[in-house]
Amino acid sequence: MTDKEKDIIETEEPKKGYFQDDDSHAMSPEEQIDNPYYRAANKLEGKVAVITGADSGIGAAAAVAFAKEGAKLVLTDLDNEADAEKTRQLCEKYGAEVLWLTGDVGDEAFAAEIVSRTVEHFGDIDILVNNAAQQLEQESILDISAAQLDRTFRTNIFAMFYLVKAAFKHLAKGASIINTASITAYRGSPKLLDYASTKGAIVAFTRSLALNDEITERKIRVNAVAPGPIWTPLIPATVGRTKEEHGGSQPLGRAGESYECAPAYVYLASDDSSYVTGQTIHINGGEVVNG
Repeated sequence: MTDKEKDIIETEEPKKGYFQDDDSHAMSPEEQIDNPYYRAANKLEGKVAVITGADSGIGAAAAVAFAKEGAKLVLTDLDNEADAEKTRQLCEKYGAEVLWLTGDVGDEAFAAEIVSRTVEHFGDIDILVNNAAQQLEQESILDISAAQLDRTFRTNIFAMFYLVKAAFKHLAKGASIINTASITAYRGSPKLLDYASTKGAIVAFTRSLALNDEITERKIRVNAVAPGPIWTPLIPATVGRTKEEHGGSQPLGRAGESYECAPAYVYLASDDSSYVTGQTIHINGGEVVNG
């Protein structure tokens, strides 16, 4: 990486909301990560769950639902202390013990730290949710620098390899790995070439890992969730759309809320999905996609 590209990553892109954590306080309306009408059934009682990118959006909503279902939580974020504290307080309100770790999941050393701290604090890992992601719109492929390409792939897909590798020997028999993909993996996105490419890679990674002999021998299930237009801090921070603009073209006529994704993560994490692996659940307001 050249010095110029480093400057882009370190100075210019955060100003444009490149990182998922930026500008969440400026959302209007605010995101909804907690469904007050959700009825828990102790489906994850005593299980240890690691969720990356849990400070806001879908990761936070999954964390809150897991807390309601009785899981012990290891949650990560990049650097957004305000959102992280809000999510932590909600999870603890619902009775979860929370270990919070801050760092860059695209750094293999931090991925190893997540696992070592989890094992030290809780023991083996029952659920691994690879959710952290980032994006930046560009009008042309010519505008995607080597630094941006590296950063997007490192956060969105390299991190999944790093975490699964680090966690592998600590995954309990029958554990569940859940990867957050995207509708862009199936329909494409002309202004999110690098982001959509990583999401396509996540689908292939999910299907391939699910078939791995070492995974199947230990009855570990690997699945994905592919959200469509969900109203998270990532949207106003990176593409500048209003909530109405973001989801208005979907068959249901609106953007989804983060909490509407959470039950899919609970399902895939629990024994309810004991015969489900290598699959992707689509939560997109009615858009029919292939795959």
